[in-house]
Amino acid sequence: MENVDLSVGSGGKGMREFIKMVVSYLKNEILSELHDSAFLEMDRGIGFTTDSFVVDPIFFPGGDIGKLAVAGTFNDLVVSGIEPKYLSLSFIIEEGFSMDDMKRILDSIKKETIECGVKIVTGDTKVVRRGEAHRIYINTSGVGRLIKKPSLSLKNGDAIILTGPIGEHAASVMVARGEYELEGEILTDCASMKFLLPLWGKGAFWMRDITRGGLATVTCELSRGAGAPILIDEELIPISEPVRTLSEFLGIDPLYLACEGRALIVSRKERSKAIISSLKKSGQRQACAIGEVGGPGRKGEAILRTRAGGFRLLEELTGELLPRIC
Repeated sequence: MENVDLSVGSGGKGMREFIKMVVSYLKNEILSELHDSAFLEMDRGIGFTTDSFVVDPIFFPGGDIGKLAVAGTFNDLVVSGIEPKYLSLSFIIEEGFSMDDMKRILDSIKKETIECGVKIVTGDTKVVRRGEAHRIYINTSGVGRLIKKPSLSLKNGDAIILTGPIGEHAASVMVARGEYELEGEILTDCASMKFLLPLWGKGAFWMRDITRGGLATVTCELSRGAGAPILIDEELIPISEPVRTLSEFLGIDPLYLACEGRALIVSRKERSKAIISSLKKSGQRQACAIGEVGGPGRKGEAILRTRAGGFRLLEELTGELLPRIC
């Protein structure tokens, strides 16, 4: 790759290669772990993460860039086994941005921090000339207390659990852009996944929020990182009818659509029922096991059992399916 292109932000192969290049320059024992959050060497009981948000449009059904910024960073900590405590909040705002829209975003941020139980304790603001940014960008960083460090020690029969229907955030943003002259709206799944925290004490030993690259890419990352085969069943994956219809209409695979309030969880098989029960009690009514470690694949391969009964090798997203969704 001679120049940065949109695939670098896709969450797929292009992003993995870019991150590998960055780490080769900045390599250290903490960065090289490549978790969603860092486990700080000065105190292994502290976790830290950061994220930037450039979603377009900044308001979409069920959410906006403010809610997304808080939830996105909160979730990166939670799936890393960290209980979030404090966030930073930084804005890059284009000259002429509506103060009414600014207040609307701040209201969303306030509501989400209350919902999460976190405090924003520091921040920064920069204003650039018209045309130098797309209305507003937000950066948030988060710090929290380590509950349990994730493990990739998988064994055959381990359960692969999904917390809810996939693809609703990407579909919501796609429709909100108005590029396809589609009627109606799809609500984003954007939400802080506080309900995941108790699961670290109930047998969950690995989690990942399903963002850019979608379920397929996250599953590939899991199988490659663990060096184990993964089998998931297409028939078991919950997909809402609006997302399924939109995917068929546009000819895209919903397995690669991003979420902002869904996670993939791994547990031992004997603990999976208790985890799914806990998820349903917390409001995740469509939480279910969608597969297991093992199956017909080789080590490091993710395989999908299709509705027709065949098998399909899953691959990481290549290129950019939908830019600027978060």
